[in-house]
Amino acid sequence: MQNFNPPTVRSAPAQRRIGPTTHAMNPTETDIIYMRRCLQLAACGRMESRPNPMVGCVIVAGDKVIGEGYHVRCGEGHAEVNAFASVSAADERLLPESTVYVSLEPCAHFGRTPPCADLIVSKRVRRVVVGCIDPFAKVKGRGIQKLHDAGIEVTVGVCEKECRWLNRRFFTFHSLQRPYIILKWAQSRNGFIDRDGQPVAFSTPFTQMLVHKLRAEEDAIVVGRVTDEREHPQLNVRKWAGRSPVRFVLSHDHPWEELLAECRQQQLQSVVVEGGARTLQWFLGAGLWDELRVETAPIAIAHGTAAPAIPPTAHLFSKQLLDGNEIAVWTPAICHF
Repeated sequence: MQNFNPPTVRSAPAQRRIGPTTHAMNPTETDIIYMRRCLQLAACGRMESRPNPMVGCVIVAGDKVIGEGYHVRCGEGHAEVNAFASVSAADERLLPESTVYVSLEPCAHFGRTPPCADLIVSKRVRRVVVGCIDPFAKVKGRGIQKLHDAGIEVTVGVCEKECRWLNRRFFTFHSLQRPYIILKWAQSRNGFIDRDGQPVAFSTPFTQMLVHKLRAEEDAIVVGRVTDEREHPQLNVRKWAGRSPVRFVLSHDHPWEELLAECRQQQLQSVVVEGGARTLQWFLGAGLWDELRVETAPIAIAHGTAAPAIPPTAHLFSKQLLDGNEIAVWTPAICHF
């Protein structure tokens, strides 16, 4: 995505101090470079790390990268484990003078794997640079405290906004106890989503592929009862590699509390709502949305169902022209994560 600029976040955990840990109010260019490499690595785990967050780790001694890793798959080694495993035998001696960069606070608890904070301490590194605090209750500052208690210099908040944006689904789920909600629809250039109640193929083959890519990246998908009965959508992944999202159909009385409770139960951290108009409008009216994705085709419809209006508080995050269609992404002007 060009001109990457995540929306402003509501909270400012970077202002917090955990013990005498340094906060990176003015991070060095070197710290920023290596943290952005962490983000590149972390994104490689987008499809398989769920429900764990995406995390990247880089180990640097002097001006030399001696180890890299990311969290590949839930239940397997975390980013720090994989980064240390990549350090060659010849470079092991450099660890006491090295800096470990990690995009999310190292875990401090025993889950499916041992605590990464303990691993870092055992390697006797000089310094650790953390992108952002982990919102998960069993971590949330404890990993950083462990590092500090071991005498390791810790800097927190380098590229924090980017780190939080990458894991916005994970942060939303653990901060608000609900999934990250994406509302998606396609419309004509004059603002209709169908033609007199009949579906219209607004998407091109290429943008259809992007729809399936989105489905593969999210945990659940939702449509309303009318859309399900009228169009019988499959709501699965066919034109992209990846698993299909869990399918939900909302009845006419919109039991959204049950939907959100089921998502919490199944650890579904993101939901894409594909319509119809009444369902989309209900989520908008309730303020239950984190991202809007609107595809506009260069065709006009004489009569049909009007597309939802973009809320006046929405922030235009990006706009692209793809295959002749405009793809616009909107976010709340101030985000909660």
